[in-house]
Amino acid sequence: MIVTRVSVPDGGRTRVSPAEARRLIAEDPFLLLGVQLLDEADPADDPVAGRLGLDDDDLAWFGRADQTSRAEFLGDLAGFVVPVVVDDTIAYVHALAGERFVVAAHWGQDVLASGFTAQLCRERPRDAVATLFLLLQEALATFRRATVRALLQVEELEDAMFEHRRPEQIYRLSQLRRRAALLHHALLPYLQAVDDVVARRMTSSDFPAERQRLAREFVRAARLVRTDVESLQDAARRALASYSSLIAGEQNGVINRLAIVSVVFLPLSFLTGFFGMNFTFLTDKLETRDEFWLLAVGLQLVAVAAAGYVLHRTRIWRRLRDDD
Repeated sequence: MIVTRVSVPDGGRTRVSPAEARRLIAEDPFLLLGVQLLDEADPADDPVAGRLGLDDDDLAWFGRADQTSRAEFLGDLAGFVVPVVVDDTIAYVHALAGERFVVAAHWGQDVLASGFTAQLCRERPRDAVATLFLLLQEALATFRRATVRALLQVEELEDAMFEHRRPEQIYRLSQLRRRAALLHHALLPYLQAVDDVVARRMTSSDFPAERQRLAREFVRAARLVRTDVESLQDAARRALASYSSLIAGEQNGVINRLAIVSVVFLPLSFLTGFFGMNFTFLTDKLETRDEFWLLAVGLQLVAVAAAGYVLHRTRIWRRLRDDD
């Protein structure tokens, strides 16, 4: 593993050894450590917390790649497994915080590096607890940014499909709906766990007023992010319903056209079939050319005229004309 000391509040980074990290955790009055976990060691055999001098059986989960959302108080320590949005996937950051230090562990690239460093420089937290809440707020910000970006894409697709519907739009809407479900699935268990822990600490009489304020701000931000994610889900469902309505409208137009064709050609087909029969009346009585033009052709013209009149006076024709 690679351990990095982060200077507060300027955000400077210095690489330190695990032994130096253990000494800093034991002695430094205000410490922020970043831990990049690699694949060469199994945390189950060599716990990350143990390598940092935090020997506690309750911390065996810290640094394990199979861990999902978690929030709990362990005596003087608070432990979190925080979901973070990275491109189109969900990553997890493990955080341990005490009165004097915060340790954030992650697999692969530091997904909170740029945003969290900027927050450190801007907010200038005074202690480890304020730094922890800043870390949690930045994790929520990744969900907020991903949600807003996806919501704008849904609205753009919805506007585009009303102008010109294309088959690939339904595929893109399905992807965005799946993305909204992924965000909700990752965020909801985490918020439930954090809300239980933070709410319990907020009601404690020995919890300082400043930390209660930080906790309230975090809870308020978490609920807003959850509302944004649910709004994204509703927008994706609404866009898919609008797409289905457009398809239904086009199908209705096709059915109306078929109805018009049927009204015109059904009488013609009947007359053609009738006069094509060989029975006594047709063969013996209708022998002159005038009778042929009057009955065979005249009746068809009358049928076409009647069909046109019926179509003109009914809603089918007007609805088709309005759609066009």
